[in-house]
Amino acid sequence: MRLVFDTADTLVFDPVAANRNATRTTLYNIGFRRIETVGNLDAFAEAVKRRPPDLALCEAHGGVDELCAMIQNLRLGVTVYNPFIVIIVTAWEQSGGLVSAVLNSGADDLLLRPFSATMLEQRIVAHIERRKGFVITSDYVGPDRRRDATPASSAELFQPPNSLKMKTKERLTSEEANQRLDSALKDARESLITEKLRRDAFQICVLWRLTQGREPGANPNAVDLSKLKEAAKGVARRSVGTTFESAIPWCESVLAAIEGLEVGVDRNASMHLLGHAALNLNRVFKPETSPDEQLTAIDATVALVRARMEAKEARERIDATAAAM
Repeated sequence: MRLVFDTADTLVFDPVAANRNATRTTLYNIGFRRIETVGNLDAFAEAVKRRPPDLALCEAHGGVDELCAMIQNLRLGVTVYNPFIVIIVTAWEQSGGLVSAVLNSGADDLLLRPFSATMLEQRIVAHIERRKGFVITSDYVGPDRRRDATPASSAELFQPPNSLKMKTKERLTSEEANQRLDSALKDARESLITEKLRRDAFQICVLWRLTQGREPGANPNAVDLSKLKEAAKGVARRSVGTTFESAIPWCESVLAAIEGLEVGVDRNASMHLLGHAALNLNRVFKPETSPDEQLTAIDATVALVRARMEAKEARERIDATAAAM
């Protein structure tokens, strides 16, 4: 079935007017008609909130970090109606840092400039016909790009609502697509919130174990305590008004234990409180898991994290030695 693009809403962000207009023209030649263009990130954020597009093209040049942070926040669904819009990032270069930042942001694709109408259309069609399923982890929401099946990569896969597909392939009117999208988004957002809470609770347990195994006062300890505090506050905030409100007191206990560790109050007592609270918090979101099963899964992930940290430290030592020679 031939795809029809004229009812799909598209948003183009590019700080360079000439490039912005060129992208708009290319989209028009493909068949898109409902095209909005903006020249800065603030305008992009406002446009996404006001009327979420079905497709967004975003230029990375000159502000890749800011753009990727915005995409990450968008995928979390905190401030936008539809966190699952198709996002293609465009760029003039393919450095390792840029590719990594874009892929880790949760964007669907990275397209190098200059590109032809045929090339852009092929990418868009791929995200209509064969869009990757999404995963939710403690620090990522976006297309599944895992290459292994380790405990740290065992996030559940789900198919995000795709309003671009609804309009271009299924040929729904805007009103019909919005009705379908409303229903699909309700289920998807609930899945996103629930899975994110589960992942963050599990991450709190992992950080507890990592903190437990370090000497008091070690530098990484402060970093992990900061991560613990941020995760606990986030879980407590997102649990309000859900079926998981029983998690909030355990988050408060986690925060009390962190405060004890930060000010140097009885480390053993604070660590005991932290572990007790973290495990009970995890049990709120996985009541079907026994305490032994919890610890087995936590320790398997901790072992993997430590192995990766040791490998990184070994590479850094090798690089430092080579640089000194």
